[in-house]
Amino acid sequence: MLEEAKQRTATLQDAMRAQGIRHAVFSSESSIAYLAGFWGYLGIEFGRPTLLVVSTDEAPTIITPLMESEMVSEMTWVEDVRTWEDAGQRTWGRALSGALPETPEAIWIERSDVPAILRNYLDERYPKVPLRDIGPVLGAQRMIKSPLEIDVMKQAGQIAGAMMKAAHESLREGAREYESALAVVNAGTRAAAGFLTDTGWERFVSPMIHNLQILQSGRDASMVHRRASVKAYERFDPVYFCFCNMAQFKQYKLGFDRMFHVGAVTDEAARVQQAAIDAQQAAIAAIKPGVQAQDIAEAANAVYAERGYETGYRTGRSIGVAYLEAPELKAGDTTVLQPGMTFAVDGGISIDGETAGRIGDSIVVTENGYEYLTQYPRELLVTEG
Repeated sequence: MLEEAKQRTATLQDAMRAQGIRHAVFSSESSIAYLAGFWGYLGIEFGRPTLLVVSTDEAPTIITPLMESEMVSEMTWVEDVRTWEDAGQRTWGRALSGALPETPEAIWIERSDVPAILRNYLDERYPKVPLRDIGPVLGAQRMIKSPLEIDVMKQAGQIAGAMMKAAHESLREGAREYESALAVVNAGTRAAAGFLTDTGWERFVSPMIHNLQILQSGRDASMVHRRASVKAYERFDPVYFCFCNMAQFKQYKLGFDRMFHVGAVTDEAARVQQAAIDAQQAAIAAIKPGVQAQDIAEAANAVYAERGYETGYRTGRSIGVAYLEAPELKAGDTTVLQPGMTFAVDGGISIDGETAGRIGDSIVVTENGYEYLTQYPRELLVTEG
């Protein structure tokens, strides 16, 4: 992983040279993980920036809080690791200024991800220096996943499958939503641990599945992103599990969703769910190199229209080390699909206050079409009790 991260940085530097970009400052966890091979567990939410400075004529520089520096140095291939402290003269701003020229021609930042604390510092310290967006440059590079990245995402898919199986098995009348969430975390963590060793770089990769479970049941199933509560399941309840902020491994994120029905399903709920499944399957069937991203969305939207439903959701999004990458499977995105692109592809319908239809999988575009990264039955799922 570290050797590949080093090569990615060299590729980025070549792209920067070609575009006349001399200095870029990366602040998002996903970009730093992609290029430098590490991530922290205590960051900007505590007012502690971790930054990666990439230039075209010098080796990259990491700027990290002193308390994180030992772990960072062990996790990354980057040799120049500069530390800063919360108090005194050794501030992160001084460390950043020391990694940049006194008067740079321009500073390239991740405009859509830059934290306010960093943007404010750059505005004050370099008031006449233009700030430009490095995001699209790195984003274009990240669109196509390497064989190593795809292998990691396949492992994440196996972990997600274990999570969904545990979710399914947790459903019964009288059981509570949070109990399902606990079962998911336990199963996913055990599955992830099976892919890890306690040596080298991997000893810093936690198998723990985390983030609050997105789960809605009963009449709340239409709410899409409610979190697991103490609600008890009842017969006929639709239950929606979304793992889009939980199905991840070694920083690679997947999209994965399923809808279940407890004990039995009403005719209306079955129609809604089947329409969502059919729309998702129509979208996935259209995936192959050479088609435009918007064409995939159009295939799903045609099914919704045929069944008499409307949806405001995009059909899918590119996935990788970030939850959302480019391109997106939605109207207006004319990006041409290429082998190695990875997407979360969804089917979704909401009937407010009544029910919903949901399904989501992750795929990789292949030379001839696509391959699933996630596996679980793509059909109407009704539990036995």
